[in-house]
Amino acid sequence: MAPNGDVYVALQTAGRNATGGGVVALRDTKGDGHFDMKESFGEGSSTGIGLRNGYLYVAKVNSVERYKMTPGQLKPAGAAEVVVMGLQGERQHGDKGIAFDGKGSLYVNVGAPSNACQAKDRQAKSPGQDPCPILEQHGGIWKFDENKLGQTQSDGVRFATGLRQMPAIAWTDGALYIAMNNRDQLDVMWPGEFTAQENAERPAEPLYRAVQGSNFGWPYCFYDYGQKKFFTNPEYGGDGKTSDKCGAFTPPVVAFPAHWAPVDLMFYSGKQFPKKYQDGAFIAFHGSWNRAPMPQAGYNVTFQPFSPGKPSGDFEVFASGFPGKAPLMNPNDAVARPDGVAEAPDGSLYIGESQKGRIWHVYYRGKI
Repeated sequence: MAPNGDVYVALQTAGRNATGGGVVALRDTKGDGHFDMKESFGEGSSTGIGLRNGYLYVAKVNSVERYKMTPGQLKPAGAAEVVVMGLQGERQHGDKGIAFDGKGSLYVNVGAPSNACQAKDRQAKSPGQDPCPILEQHGGIWKFDENKLGQTQSDGVRFATGLRQMPAIAWTDGALYIAMNNRDQLDVMWPGEFTAQENAERPAEPLYRAVQGSNFGWPYCFYDYGQKKFFTNPEYGGDGKTSDKCGAFTPPVVAFPAHWAPVDLMFYSGKQFPKKYQDGAFIAFHGSWNRAPMPQAGYNVTFQPFSPGKPSGDFEVFASGFPGKAPLMNPNDAVARPDGVAEAPDGSLYIGESQKGRIWHVYYRGKI
């Protein structure tokens, strides 16, 4: 969201080599709550996006670019500048998110192209690699200079590690917060050792607080939603009861239900919503595919209250009903899947989704 109410949307392409993507810019010229002006620019699958110091930053699979914005103009006049290039970004978990700390640094997630760093990825009974070589250039957050052009991944600093896939990142109160997509297929990879219900319910989607050097334990451990503790992954000898490899890892500050699939995160700084929402986090959960044969879950925008520096109370589902049917057994049958959240200048909220490309405007009217 720009200060004047313009909206900038990063577009993901349908496939790795598909055309399209880039950015769509939207403006309400009539003041009637509908975006009637649309401009497109850029190309290539894009996910992370943000405005910072007169530039629009756009994260693609292998790079972060920025456009110089002119106040009052919807579309940038010039070409993109490449801030970071050569980022790791394979087909699995290549999507990027971005965040800024307000002190000149840019943070980018580099997802791990793996489920649990198995010797043969997603092959039943294949053991995990120890140490996991993927973590050298993947599975973490890299920190860059937001104002320096032409950087490569090796020019950045690895800020945090032990993460699987985490485009949902946001900076607040002196730290980076990360909502991670946890491991899949406990029962399929380890038949007879884990049930379909354990797969559907145990591996929490964690919200982490990261500082320089944080390690969150992937692929060696998963955080259990029900028991609120780490357990050793079966790829590393775990039986669902032991935690022998997990003692050194930083636990999450909040755990959300398994396979909800967080893809965007923002902290609310406005005043338009009631006071309980101030400083809290809104998370867009894209929704699961991995809970079969049980109904799928997620497909919502969830709110987590915060007091300065820490969560303060239980999370609540802020917006639901996106699938359009219940139970939802197949994710392709969902009418909508939340993918983005953004705060408007007046403190209202925008929610984007990826099935039809809709955007909703949510604002508070008070008691009726």
